[in-house]
Amino acid sequence: MTEWTEHAAALADDVTHPQSRWRDAVRSTPRHLFVPRWWWAEQNGALLADGPADPGLWMRVAYSDTTLATRLGTLHADHAEPGDRPEWWPTSSSMLPSLVVQMLRHARPAEGMRILDVGTASGYSTALLCHRFGSEHVTSVDVDPYLTEAARERLAEAGHRPELVTVDATKELPGTYDRIVAMVAMPRIPASWLRALRPGGRLVTTLSGTTLIIGAEKTPDGGAVGRVERDWAGFMHARHGPDHPPRLIERFSHAKDDEGEEVSTGRYPVLNIDEVWEVRTHLTLTVPGVEAHFEEHEGQRTAWLFHPDGSWARASAEWTAPPEVHQSGPRRLWDALERIRNRLNTEGALPLYGASARITPEGVVHLSRGNWQASIGNQR
Repeated sequence: MTEWTEHAAALADDVTHPQSRWRDAVRSTPRHLFVPRWWWAEQNGALLADGPADPGLWMRVAYSDTTLATRLGTLHADHAEPGDRPEWWPTSSSMLPSLVVQMLRHARPAEGMRILDVGTASGYSTALLCHRFGSEHVTSVDVDPYLTEAARERLAEAGHRPELVTVDATKELPGTYDRIVAMVAMPRIPASWLRALRPGGRLVTTLSGTTLIIGAEKTPDGGAVGRVERDWAGFMHARHGPDHPPRLIERFSHAKDDEGEEVSTGRYPVLNIDEVWEVRTHLTLTVPGVEAHFEEHEGQRTAWLFHPDGSWARASAEWTAPPEVHQSGPRRLWDALERIRNRLNTEGALPLYGASARITPEGVVHLSRGNWQASIGNQR
């Protein structure tokens, strides 16, 4: 096999600054051990890749700054057959190393601290923490028993033996910690995290449906205060079982071509909302729980919005033409989106990054910047 250390050194050069305290961890961690198999995304479905069968490819891919999907739906690449072609619905991955390092930097860990890594996945982020701070200071949790067991074996092969626990991270955690850093997106800050955070401890996480990185220190009242980092990240939603819940689009098949209760002409061109991070984030804060879907065929662009309360919207147009908008249900979802786009066009930016964050002991996040305020986590 090609010497992996050369590839790891090149990866460290790519994703860390020469003076970064994480550089040696990236150089010294055999990422290929944690992703022996993965899924490629293809137009006709997923394609299985087997690292040991092509060592050259394995080294190039494992040591690139790329997210590698390792589990689609309930099928992990480790258990797949070459002919399997599951739907592209990732439920676990080895995130791109630059993003992992970015989140660890935001956590601001230091020697001697107890650190919790939420979302074991492949085990790569846990390995970086173990290399820098020692296995005895690191705990990692995941809801998936196969992921924690596979990571245990692969971490041991790399010389690390942290505490690995199979647990739903939204429930009670297996200890108390000075730092909690999440490699999954959470719909709300679990109250259990605040209980497990030691006085003065710091938590860092992203929020589901947004690209916001929240960094906050625990306060004497059991809550936390901090801010939205002037940075962004996108992580897979945390799951509570073997798969994510069904997407709302499966409940709204009628929205494919129904007239709806209201038909109008939209002001702005149709866009793929999930690809416009700032707009998508603001929409989630405005209408928590909203989901989006987008299709484009021969220049005809169509976007849908769905909400658990039964609301839906569909907008369709050729390229940049004003769209025909159909809406139904208790909310007018497309109207909410257009108000956000109007604010963006009027003010030149949305008041998200750098906002103050106050977290209650129950895990409700209150954001504010200037005269803008938003809360997330108080919907159950």
